[in-house]
Amino acid sequence: MFELHASKVSNLKNDVLSGLTVALALVPEAIAFAFVAGVEPLVGLYAAFMVGLITSIFGGRPGMISGATGAMAVVMVSLVAIHGVEYLFATVVLTGLLQIVFGLFKLGKFIRLVPHPVMLGFVNGLAIVIFLAQLGQFKTPNAAGELEWMQSTPLLTMAGLIILTMAIIHFLPKLTTAIPSTLVAIVAVSLLVFGINLDTKLVGDIASIAGGLPTFSIPNVPFDLTTLKVIFPFALILAAIGLIESLLTLTLIDELTGTRGRGNKECIAQGAANTVTGLFGGMGGCAMIGQSMINVNSGGRGRASGISAALALLGFILFASGLIEQIPLAALVGVMFIVVIGTFEWSSFRILRKVPKADAFVIILVSGVTVATDLAIAVVVGVIVSALVFAWEHAKHVIVHRSINEEGSTVYDVTGPLFFGSVSNFLEQFDMDNDSDDVIVEFKNTRVADHSAIEAIDTLAERYLSRGKTMHLKHLSHECRELLTKAGSLVEINVIEDPDYHIATDKLG
Repeated sequence: MFELHASKVSNLKNDVLSGLTVALALVPEAIAFAFVAGVEPLVGLYAAFMVGLITSIFGGRPGMISGATGAMAVVMVSLVAIHGVEYLFATVVLTGLLQIVFGLFKLGKFIRLVPHPVMLGFVNGLAIVIFLAQLGQFKTPNAAGELEWMQSTPLLTMAGLIILTMAIIHFLPKLTTAIPSTLVAIVAVSLLVFGINLDTKLVGDIASIAGGLPTFSIPNVPFDLTTLKVIFPFALILAAIGLIESLLTLTLIDELTGTRGRGNKECIAQGAANTVTGLFGGMGGCAMIGQSMINVNSGGRGRASGISAALALLGFILFASGLIEQIPLAALVGVMFIVVIGTFEWSSFRILRKVPKADAFVIILVSGVTVATDLAIAVVVGVIVSALVFAWEHAKHVIVHRSINEEGSTVYDVTGPLFFGSVSNFLEQFDMDNDSDDVIVEFKNTRVADHSAIEAIDTLAERYLSRGKTMHLKHLSHECRELLTKAGSLVEINVIEDPDYHIATDKLG
């Protein structure tokens, strides 16, 4: 029903208007994530402003929105509770430095190792997480100060405003695309609530967003090894989560817009943003898939959209806090529900029966782990499971064909990849006791991939030698010959035909 039709063209007017829309959606998210982390709302808002501004200017993916995120906030909870907010700022600075190092060493390219089923599980899981995060807005404090679900009129009012917001966002583009439909929906619903004096939750009911400019301050922590031992584990986890979420969001926006971002540049920009944020009293952050989707859906393509969002957010904090606090939360929840619908890969339901069972399992697994834990763990689990499935499937693709040549020698022609997963199957296909005294093993149609394969060849040579039989190894690469110990002298070198490739292993000392 709801589809995102992305244009590749950047337009300044669209970027500015889209940025304003994103800024409005950033306010409750930043406040909510600050509460999750156990810090003041302004700590989250400052992070959204600074991270968003710096990554928009220097990042590798124009149009992608960054700010305070829930994935990072949940890691910060125990750190803030035990050591205080100053340790959080120090951790964010170190997180940024680690991310810069990752970018300088060009580790962003490893995002290419994430299989497509993991990507599907990632976006589905995030869509569910975004949806669940909005359900908290349907709770209101009772007389005892405890949160409970809305009932009767307040619930109907909230639901009605959400439906109206979603309807405007969906149907307005069919009439005109001159103004982002999301911005129109927020303004229209706000005017409706104000005009007829509807009793519903407002942004100001969560917290005040009034404040001044963020100020420079070195984190007030001891600069010693004890502090480093406290903050380094948190910084490493935050750096990993931030980069994984940012690079996966970058890939998603690439696919949506038909363009290509620069992963390593984005790593450095994310690191610089977090380093600066920690020095100016912010909680740090990374790319935000929800706000990035709002930006793309509203026409934001260039760097101006992210810059506009960050500056507009700062303007809200400095000058328009009273006005922004009057926006109904229902309007912003409606916007996020549209994001959920646009983010979730509904086609995954259709393809689950068509793709291999292992891929279907990975999609469901990553979605579930994303919801249950966090994005970083889900992606790592998904990649590991996919790699194990790949190894298992290809372990069965090594075929050894046995024949006798004109000279009476036993010839084994090996076909398929030889690596850690296939070595057992490889060795089982040799009939050593019934072979002739002269054995030839032909590697022309295979590739020796790792150290386990080298060890398997040496084991094979040792078994033949122990039986007093002569074995010849043909068409092994120069690197393989250097790594062999038992079988090294058995290799027949053919300079013209021998392959030249490198295997994924360190040379033996």
